[in-house]
Amino acid sequence: MINVEQLIFEYPNLRALDEVSFHIPQGSITALVGPNGAGKSTLLRCMAALDQPMSGNIRINDIDVLEHPRECHRVIGYLSDFFGLYDRLTVRQCLHYVARAQGIAEDDCAAAIDKVSSGLYINDRLDVLAGTLSRGLRQRVAIGQAIIHSPRVVLLDEPASGLDPEARHELAELFLNLQKQGMTLLVSSHILAELEAYSTDMLVLREGKIIEQVAIKTTTHAHTQDFKLTLATPVDNLAAVLQAIDTLTVLKTEGNQAAWLQIQGDSVQHHQLLTTLLSHNLPVCEFAKITSNLQDAYLDTIRHRA
Repeated sequence: MINVEQLIFEYPNLRALDEVSFHIPQGSITALVGPNGAGKSTLLRCMAALDQPMSGNIRINDIDVLEHPRECHRVIGYLSDFFGLYDRLTVRQCLHYVARAQGIAEDDCAAAIDKVSSGLYINDRLDVLAGTLSRGLRQRVAIGQAIIHSPRVVLLDEPASGLDPEARHELAELFLNLQKQGMTLLVSSHILAELEAYSTDMLVLREGKIIEQVAIKTTTHAHTQDFKLTLATPVDNLAAVLQAIDTLTVLKTEGNQAAWLQIQGDSVQHHQLLTTLLSHNLPVCEFAKITSNLQDAYLDTIRHRA
């Protein structure tokens, strides 16, 4: 759905994007993460055809963004970190204005506004002036404007900024709902715990370079799970003992007292494997799934690239 190749963007005396290349599949929610000044907002603006890079290629939904920016705008939604609303318009008028600008027929605007406002829980504010809304409600209206035309791709720069915890939870539910509708999302945020709730992939940008792209949530290999096994006391030749058990794969061992295993199957099969381990007289004191979250993955990437 998104293909970026060798993208270079420079400000005076600063290369903000340095030969950036990546591919994002349809239907994913990719977290764009990195420190301040990494180039995240610049990258999103280039993808939204708002900034012109020095060189490189961007294709979204098989449209050349740099050659056909207006055509691209029909299939993407974009929310900047610093957005504006027409304060003297009502919420309904703000959404109607953007709907018409995006080519939605007049007769279809009411349905589009109702769908978006219900999903963002602002349907009770449609006749309120935008200028009287709180920061959080203004953010919801701005997101509504970005998705009013049901785009194929949604680019969001710090979308949860200013939202309270309840609104952030509702926003995560909205993004998952958009994914179910077939949309592809690229979301930039500094709040990794927030991205964890809905992201399927992570794209790490640092000093204008992509240093990692990794899947966070996958459903492959028939429910394969990684486990950590820890023993109360060391066992000689632990690796050999474990490798003789055909229902597991040894990923690595640490001395003769700990091992990381890959196991297939459901909880019943996990129980059966634990029984097998105990039958080999292994003094098991820990046998637990390894859960990796977005922050762990990000910090691990930074450590290995430092």
